[in-house]
Amino acid sequence: MKDFHFTRQTKIIFLELLLVALIITVIASFAVNNIQNKMDKSYANFAQLISTAIAAQTSDLDNFHYDHQQTILAQKLEPFIKKNNDISYIEYKDKSNNTIYSSKKNNREADEDTVISVSSPVIHENKINGYITVGMTGEGLKPISIASKKSLLSIFIFIWLTFAGILLMNMFFMSKELKKLYEGLKQLAIGRFGYKVESENMVELSAAFNNMSNILSKYEEQNIEQMTLEKNKLEAVLMSIINGVIVCDNYDTVVLANNAALKMLDIEENKILYKKIQDYIDSHGQKCFMEKIEEFKDTPLNIIEQKPIEFNIEAGKLTIKAMISPMFSKQKDYVGYIIVLLDITRETEVNKLKNTFISNVSHELRTPVTVLRTYIDTLCNNGDDFDEATKKEFMQTIDTEAKRLHSLVNDILDFSRLESGNVQLKKEFSNIVELLEQNINSIKILASEKDISIDFIKENDIPAVPINVESIDRVIRNLLSNAIKYSENGKPITVTVKSDNDFVEFSVKDNGIGIAKEHLEKIFDRFYRVENATHTVKGTGLGLHLVKMTIEKHHHGTITVTSEEGKGSTFTVKLPLNIDESELV
Repeated sequence: MKDFHFTRQTKIIFLELLLVALIITVIASFAVNNIQNKMDKSYANFAQLISTAIAAQTSDLDNFHYDHQQTILAQKLEPFIKKNNDISYIEYKDKSNNTIYSSKKNNREADEDTVISVSSPVIHENKINGYITVGMTGEGLKPISIASKKSLLSIFIFIWLTFAGILLMNMFFMSKELKKLYEGLKQLAIGRFGYKVESENMVELSAAFNNMSNILSKYEEQNIEQMTLEKNKLEAVLMSIINGVIVCDNYDTVVLANNAALKMLDIEENKILYKKIQDYIDSHGQKCFMEKIEEFKDTPLNIIEQKPIEFNIEAGKLTIKAMISPMFSKQKDYVGYIIVLLDITRETEVNKLKNTFISNVSHELRTPVTVLRTYIDTLCNNGDDFDEATKKEFMQTIDTEAKRLHSLVNDILDFSRLESGNVQLKKEFSNIVELLEQNINSIKILASEKDISIDFIKENDIPAVPINVESIDRVIRNLLSNAIKYSENGKPITVTVKSDNDFVEFSVKDNGIGIAKEHLEKIFDRFYRVENATHTVKGTGLGLHLVKMTIEKHHHGTITVTSEEGKGSTFTVKLPLNIDESELV
């Protein structure tokens, strides 16, 4: 019972039982009083009847002497008194009102024990005078009503104890049943839907509770399935996004990080999930997110919604652009933020290469322009002072620088033209062997300056190839000029051409300084140049990129390079023999 608590319902039941007990008590009180009155009346009649009987028995006492009368009365009345406990006393008086006999030992005690006193005349029949009164009998009866009152009190006590027992039993059983229901509600409150309550006394209520619990369990299963499905969909989408996504709650704890984010940040899931995002350390040993997260929190949401915070971080070899945006629920409540990561390593490198390209082009253009301007200005102002040999030397220098300038401009124009997506080079079947020989012969003068020989190895019956002659001519010239540029004096160059059923293949092999392994993957990138103590030849970084674009994008062929530092490089081009007829002139 110590766990029982008086609920409103329990108090109502208690008051109802108390009211019923009071009503029954009042009814019982009226009933007992009515019975008591009837008993008192019947008791008085009973006393009068006894008194009359005693008077009848003593009617002949007048014939005896006074002393003899006392003896006769004692013999007749004392056994009668002993047999009747209700009689408190009996006395007999003569006609002169003198007490002849009395059973009272003490008048005071007799009066206290007596509640009803009756008297009857003693009538004696005389032949001369007829019926005459010879005396008077008096009797006192004990209060049997006291016993009835005790019985009434016992009844009241019994009634109250009964109701108290019923109430306590009811409270006990209700406490047990309500405790079961309370426990069931606690289980439902913590999400244990489907919990069953067994009750023998509250069957309907427990059945209703169990039915409700089953319905909640079914709803929960449906909701969990739906939520799980939606969650799986969301996670599948986030995990498949190529960009990195990190979701943080309102306390900066990472609750989700997709595979792209883990890969970009080069971190395992268990080392970032459910951890503070500010604790992440980049490749420089800095907590790169901390400052920006604080800035994000200090910025009003209406501003941050329109303009997310953007910043770059370094993670290993990657340059990552991060954008922080707030996250809201359907009710527009702020619940955290999302960090989107973009790998801009390539763009960063391209921007660096562009800057390098612009610097190189500016330098490359400035040099021939300065030389041309200087030599032309000198010839214009002082030409008459020079002999023919000097003038010829000046004109050759001007011609060389003009060609160099023309080549630079062509590279830039070709790059712009070939980069556009709608350009299509018209092709015709041409003799690749003749094209190679022409370029070898024209570049021999440049090779002879470094005492470099060019060996040409060719197979017989090389078929005509569908090519754009002008662009392939530029490819060959670029590969040959690079081979000469990066070869040491006296080291030969070998050009080889061969074919099979599907391709014609030619290669340019030098024995120069070679290319380091880490540069091979980027050697064909636009604006990329290998600048070190060995590679000191100036350029725009567009030549090999134009070669690759011409071969692969516009001729559907391939170009590869094999190289070893200090041992030279070999560039190999494969051109397909069969192409779409729409590409032919």
